[in-house]
Amino acid sequence: MPIDLAHYEAGDAYDGKYKRDLAKLQNRLEHIQVAHIVNKRPAVVMFEGWDAAGKGGIIQRLSAEWDPRTYRVWPIAAPSADEKAHHFLWRFWKRLPADGNIAVFDRSWYGRVLVERVEEFATRREWERGYDAINAFEAGLIENDTTLIKIFVHITQAEQDRRLEARLRDPWKHWKTGLDDYHNRSRREDYLAAMHEMFARTDTAAAPWIVIDGNDKKAARIAALTVVADRLEGGVAMVPPPLDPAVLKVAKKALEL
Repeated sequence: MPIDLAHYEAGDAYDGKYKRDLAKLQNRLEHIQVAHIVNKRPAVVMFEGWDAAGKGGIIQRLSAEWDPRTYRVWPIAAPSADEKAHHFLWRFWKRLPADGNIAVFDRSWYGRVLVERVEEFATRREWERGYDAINAFEAGLIENDTTLIKIFVHITQAEQDRRLEARLRDPWKHWKTGLDDYHNRSRREDYLAAMHEMFARTDTAAAPWIVIDGNDKKAARIAALTVVADRLEGGVAMVPPPLDPAVLKVAKKALEL
């Protein structure tokens, strides 16, 4: 069934015990990271969505208990002059995780068929070719045993407006808003059309899209972290690493066990 963002606008409030459930998920994700380290399994977790949809808050909670040595969050902005001189996927190839590492992308290679399409930073020929390039790129990741998770966080126009207004009221959130937010807001229908075509042409069996209803922040965070935990667990053996007998022997002597 084609993805229709209108089906992800209920905004139902989270009905569980949020702090408890979040802590359990973060503890589970901590173990999942260890499993990736010891099994040398790479993973890519990618987030797309509207401005003010809550991607940053989800990523913050996703990585809260992770060891910073083996994961990296990549906030993706407009390409630099050097990056524009290369294939549009070049800057993402450079950021792919090493074995045992997890890369989190806050926005992604889908800029080619979203912002670059809508704002005409890419020609029609370039963004039309982008779909095939993206599908091949993602297939290559999977063929090389990289777990790939693609999440889109959706909010309604009304909810986006509430969050943009909140950023105006709070001086400490002024840095999070700018003219782009309002320009993009004015092109919502164009972005919706691009998003729905993106889903239709890149939602594959091997690399499916997962849409999160982001209209309630707590429910969205729990839903997103649950999806990530489930998918990452499915790609790695969840077995604690054995303790080196030599370490155990020395430890028993040192600790008088």
